[in-house]
Amino acid sequence: MAKTVKPLNDSQIKQLKPLEKEYSISDGFGLLLSVKPSGTKTWLFKYYKPISKKRTNLSFGQYPTTTLAIARKKREEARELLSRDIDPKEFKDQQYSQQSQANINTLEKVTADWIILKRTKVSSDYADDIWQSLVNHIFPELGKRPIHSLEAKVVIDTIRPIAAKGTLETVKRLCQRLNEIMVFAVNTGVVHHNPLAGIRAAFESPKKTPMPTIHSDELPEFLSVLARASIKFTTRCLIEWQLHTMTRPNEAARARWEDIDLVKDAWIIPASIMKMKREHKIPLTPYTHHLLGLMKPISGHREYIFPADRDPKKHTSEQTANTAIKRMGFKGRLVAHGLRSLASTTINDTNKFDSKLVEVALAHQEEDKSKAAYDRADYLEVRREIMNWWSEFIIEKSQIKYMDL
Repeated sequence: MAKTVKPLNDSQIKQLKPLEKEYSISDGFGLLLSVKPSGTKTWLFKYYKPISKKRTNLSFGQYPTTTLAIARKKREEARELLSRDIDPKEFKDQQYSQQSQANINTLEKVTADWIILKRTKVSSDYADDIWQSLVNHIFPELGKRPIHSLEAKVVIDTIRPIAAKGTLETVKRLCQRLNEIMVFAVNTGVVHHNPLAGIRAAFESPKKTPMPTIHSDELPEFLSVLARASIKFTTRCLIEWQLHTMTRPNEAARARWEDIDLVKDAWIIPASIMKMKREHKIPLTPYTHHLLGLMKPISGHREYIFPADRDPKKHTSEQTANTAIKRMGFKGRLVAHGLRSLASTTINDTNKFDSKLVEVALAHQEEDKSKAAYDRADYLEVRREIMNWWSEFIIEKSQIKYMDL
């Protein structure tokens, strides 16, 4: 006949005194309370391993931190696992390992893994910009948090102060980037679902406003100010280069000598730099050749045509032209990117050229897919006529035909 064990109670446990040797008393069904000579009381669950049938035990913690009620609950959980031939100690170790790994996978760590993949799809500068935006706005509050613990409300509360400042474009980008990171985490098995999929809906959408630009009638004023502005020579050449080539600020700033093809008489911008990730050829004009001649003694022995001031081995910043234009007194009237709008409007207003060819010259993405073949063609020599006309128009509006050294 099986021995009946009388369950323990708190009064009895509190009265237990330490002896010279460790001893234990049973609460039944494998649950024991071990009392050491030091007075420490530890809950143990003794059982047979499901496969090997070896006798072993599992600690449930020390009394009174682990109360009698908690110890009994853990015993029942362990017995339930044993009924399914699951070793409770191995199950506990596995859970601890999974939890430890989950805690290691912080938002910052997973983002670091994600950005490595992202760098294969975007330019290095853009990847750096993505990372820095998260460093500035997200990591201080959430970077060290395990990614599995992130909830929409917590992230929204972190972003809300940015939205309150009115920088809604930043909010939009942060929401997009965090969503991408969570999708990456799901796809790599770090988390089971993406709780941030809808966080962008919690914020007002940024209002699309056109890039500030000037009218062609204001071009003489701009060119006159540019010619006399107290800015670095390289910066002045950069602005003129961007104006004459109708390129984006980042494309102009990253122009390389090796991309100047004198045989084709063109600047061939690699696909990696272009917004649409397609190689773009720009016919050179007499004035763009003149600008290259001005820069040759300064940077002809280097990689970039417009080198950075502090580190000539690198290209000048994408913001260099913008900063200079602001200092020239055009803040709110014109940004570097607006020079493209100026060119587009001025050229199209003449009705001299096919508007679709102007779009090709600007390296715009054709929304109508049926016209894709038209856009993909070079039309280099036809576009040369457009570029020469634009260059001559600029020179005509300038009080100084060529930069006076």
